[in-house]
Amino acid sequence: MAIWSARHPWRGVAVWLAFVVLSLGVGSAMGTHKATADDYRTGEAGRAETMAAEGHLGHEPVEQVLISARSGPLDRAAADAAVRDITDRMRRLPEVKRVAPPVRSADGGTLRVEVTMKGADADAEKHVAPLAAQTAAAQRGHQALRIEETGSPSISVGVDQQRDDDLALSEAITVPITLLTLLAVFGSAVMVAVPVLLALTSIAAAVGLSMIASHVLPDAGVGMNIIILIGMAVGVDYTLFYLKREREERARSGGRLGPEALVELAAATSGRAIVVSGFAVIVSTATLYLATDIIFSSLATCTIIVVLAAVLSSLTALPALLVTIGRRAERRAARRAARNGTRRLAKDGAEAGRIWSALLRPASKHPAITLCLSVLLMLGLAAPALGMQLRVLNKDSMSREIPALQAYDRLAAAFPELRIQHQVVVRSAPGKADEVAGALRELVRRTERDPLYAKNTANAKGAKGAKGAENVAPGVRFSTDRRTSTLYLSAPYRLSSPEALASLDRLRKDYLPSTVGKVAGARFAVTGDVPHDTDYLAHQDEKLPLVVGMLLLLTFLLTAVAFRSLVLGLIGVVLNLLSAAAAFGLVVVFFQHGLASTLFGFDPAATSAIGSRVPLFLFVILFGLSMDYQVFVVSRIREAALGGVPTRQAVLQGTVTSAKVVTSAAVVMVTVFATFMLLHLAEMKQIGFSLAVAVLLDAFVIRVMILPAALTLLGRASWWPSRGMRRAQERVRDADGNSPVSTLGSS
Repeated sequence: MAIWSARHPWRGVAVWLAFVVLSLGVGSAMGTHKATADDYRTGEAGRAETMAAEGHLGHEPVEQVLISARSGPLDRAAADAAVRDITDRMRRLPEVKRVAPPVRSADGGTLRVEVTMKGADADAEKHVAPLAAQTAAAQRGHQALRIEETGSPSISVGVDQQRDDDLALSEAITVPITLLTLLAVFGSAVMVAVPVLLALTSIAAAVGLSMIASHVLPDAGVGMNIIILIGMAVGVDYTLFYLKREREERARSGGRLGPEALVELAAATSGRAIVVSGFAVIVSTATLYLATDIIFSSLATCTIIVVLAAVLSSLTALPALLVTIGRRAERRAARRAARNGTRRLAKDGAEAGRIWSALLRPASKHPAITLCLSVLLMLGLAAPALGMQLRVLNKDSMSREIPALQAYDRLAAAFPELRIQHQVVVRSAPGKADEVAGALRELVRRTERDPLYAKNTANAKGAKGAKGAENVAPGVRFSTDRRTSTLYLSAPYRLSSPEALASLDRLRKDYLPSTVGKVAGARFAVTGDVPHDTDYLAHQDEKLPLVVGMLLLLTFLLTAVAFRSLVLGLIGVVLNLLSAAAAFGLVVVFFQHGLASTLFGFDPAATSAIGSRVPLFLFVILFGLSMDYQVFVVSRIREAALGGVPTRQAVLQGTVTSAKVVTSAAVVMVTVFATFMLLHLAEMKQIGFSLAVAVLLDAFVIRVMILPAALTLLGRASWWPSRGMRRAQERVRDADGNSPVSTLGSS
């Protein structure tokens, strides 16, 4: 494919641009299919939501309008006028189903008006804007009061807007730094533009393709973050690998080869490495589908798509652009300018070679000591990961710069019983309605005596539909067929507090089995924010061994097949484990132990625990990205060894020749990932930090210290059982690598 593009450059560029435009066009026409509430259901909480939905008793989208004084006591007359204004405004909206009477807080300082929206809870985010507009209008009409709106729909809108702003900031920082890094590497504005343009077009194609893919696997709302994060990193990396090899071949040929021949040489070496590397990322990321989770499936789909787009751009547009640039340079430049360019490349290469030879000297001269010390360093960094604490990052850990979350904090302070709402759902035969009602009444009595729960203040009219079930407990609702019933129980604690978990545990293991559980044939389950988070973590723990085991197996097989060596396959798995473990250890120190708050001023709410999705996602992505460097470095080492260079010398030679581009690629990747630490979303901070740290460790410890030292110690055994390598190495007269051998260039 690359050779065809090199021989038909304008067609190659046209094919790539057509692919990008077609992907964006079709994707935009089809739109994005968002995940629904059904896609997020997991465990017992998911079963409860399903039962409630079947009885048309599912959670309704609710917004709360708060009315309070800006300072001092609340003026009751002014507050009552504001309540009437808000009630009239909301009732006129077609999006509103009902408006509840105002409720006063225990201290009398706050009034809240509950507004229930029409439609499903998952669709409320699209329709919350008119409600927010009416709240803002009421605020303008009552300047002496503070009138604000909060609720899950408005919080989601605020988080989405903040994420969009964060991504724009990340792009504004990433692109200039990437340009400066590439300018330092290549010293040419044209060569700088090529990687960035290809990365951006790859991202554009991936955005369109992700829209199309969402109609098969729904989008969970995290795709754009990942497409930009991974697309910019691998897009620039793959282009760097290709460009570096093309320039090496140009310098080696001394002007004897034309642009087409140079690009063909680069395609046969670095091009193959890019395809293998991209395939490795795709295969490793695909293991996330085994988690059977909509978030991970969405992350996997977007990662696979953007990596595939980056690989395709390196096989179509990149070779074509290099040939076009080369032809123009030949026509435009005089022989003296061409000779100077060649001489500069050789000088730069010699200087870089001396620096990296010095850095590699410990691994070459004292491999055993270097290996032991480096592994101990990585294990020391990984040690804190043993104390990692995971939790689903919820409203408690989100940025308080979002107005709806500021209002939520005031709502929770004034009405603590609204912090946690456990929804109990019971399914039974219609004839059991009275018995179920009695059991739920007993459940309410027990929880009201327990300090883990708030007093049930629900309105008795919630028993609508329970015809024939007299004396129903306040807050109980029955479906019209009397098969399904629901009850909300409150807990006045933070979502991530130990008391919140204890209230759920006691409800599921004690109160429900001893009340509703005694009704013959009744099935019950509990849902809500806390149950959903708890069941989600349990689901991840259940799937983790399968995902990790399959990832290790596939990484081993892929490396072994790519390099025809079982030993290299095993080394690849071990090194990737070291890199990931060290990154996990550092993220625990910085985020869980609070060092990030001290050094970077991060919100402590975002640094008290690790996001539940972070470790599994990072583990998979890090394995894939580590293959980038491993494939590129080991390919150069293997190329030298196949040319007859003894393994010890091939390790040094291959690492030195790949060092500059690996370093440049690492700087670009670290820059891209580090910008995500500027985002407000706690999980994205942790992912960006972990990826940046892992890439640094991989580039400067794994590939400079551990890998060269291990291959030097193993010698010829590194390539077992490759017959081709054995025959090549048998041509070397001295097994220690002391005899004269051919160089990589002559081979």
